[in-house]
Amino acid sequence: MGDTSPDFVDGVRAEWAETYPEVDTSTIEVIGRINRISSLALHQLDRALAPRGVNRGEFDILCALARAGRPLRASEVTARTMTSGASTTKHADRLTKIGLIERLPFERDGRVVLLRLTEAGRELVDAELPSRVDRDHKLLEGLDEQERQMLASLLRRVSRNTDAAAWPGPGS
Repeated sequence: MGDTSPDFVDGVRAEWAETYPEVDTSTIEVIGRINRISSLALHQLDRALAPRGVNRGEFDILCALARAGRPLRASEVTARTMTSGASTTKHADRLTKIGLIERLPFERDGRVVLLRLTEAGRELVDAELPSRVDRDHKLLEGLDEQERQMLASLLRRVSRNTDAAAWPGPGS
């Protein structure tokens, strides 16, 4: 079943097995790889965005606004980007200052402010999103469509478990 040549995570697991042989480190094969892939992919994104003058958190806000297709309350942006409210405010302040988003009053409640992409913000997303998706495609090279669907399905199950652990329901 595919390539079984060792990778970085195999080395880490072997070291843990030697140091703590009584601990079952088999989860590192999955979670360790998810973390490593995420870390390296996000580092690539940081490098790609640097010449544009925005960081990953700011780009996430721009993308949330682009996907929504309408102005969003800061709380909606926070929920869509899974960041803190303080982080959303900090990033929104900077993005407003550099002209990539604008703040609008919310008609129904003067205390609420809506965030909207400017034309320059839309242009940045239009330019960078295809490159990001292309980098993601490269990460999946060597997997056929069925393997990609299987991987997506398995990761969806892990994601649901992660969501449930992060946001336990009543009585948990």
